[in-house]
Amino acid sequence: DLHSFPTRRSSDLNAVSLPVIADADTGYGNVLNVVRTVREYEKAGVAGLHIEDQVAPKKCGHIAGKQVIPTEEFCDKVRAASEYRTDPDFLIIARTDARAVTGLDDAIDRGNRYAEAGADVIFFEAPQTEDEIRRVAREIKAPLLANMVIGGKTPAVKVSELERMGFKMVIFPAVCMAAAIPAMERSLAFLKEHGSIQIGRASCRERV
Repeated sequence: DLHSFPTRRSSDLNAVSLPVIADADTGYGNVLNVVRTVREYEKAGVAGLHIEDQVAPKKCGHIAGKQVIPTEEFCDKVRAASEYRTDPDFLIIARTDARAVTGLDDAIDRGNRYAEAGADVIFFEAPQTEDEIRRVAREIKAPLLANMVIGGKTPAVKVSELERMGFKMVIFPAVCMAAAIPAMERSLAFLKEHGSIQIGRASCRERV
């Protein structure tokens, strides 16, 4: 939701001292909306954003049934994002979800086209084998971002290996949440079993 983004992101930014990149989905509309999105994200203080070539409303990149917009239409969005940012250091990351829709060859071509249109980094979503990851690294002539999703379609590859392949950025979405949820489940199971968060010296904390 673009309207609530500045408020939500300001709290995130206040919690860390490192540069933050943010997900901007499909740019929240057409080229004009993309320009507004870039401006709002810049005002919020993030270091960059990534937009993707899915049809809106978008789906998770590792779920079947996605659709992508035409290549040139997304190139127009990337050009707008690049040309109308007010800070030349604001990072424009272009994500393609075409691998699962139109195939590996088209997705690689899209990555190169998006770089030519002005993207600083290419986010190639959901390559399905390590050989595909290596081919993406060889054939896309731009800085690359890898997305290591727990339980996703992309095999887990160590950061050091991705760096050797030539990737410049790696993200690990939901890794903290995935660690926290089992602890929450154990705490709730303790509460259900005992009807309290503490019985004698035992508490739900010891179950975490």
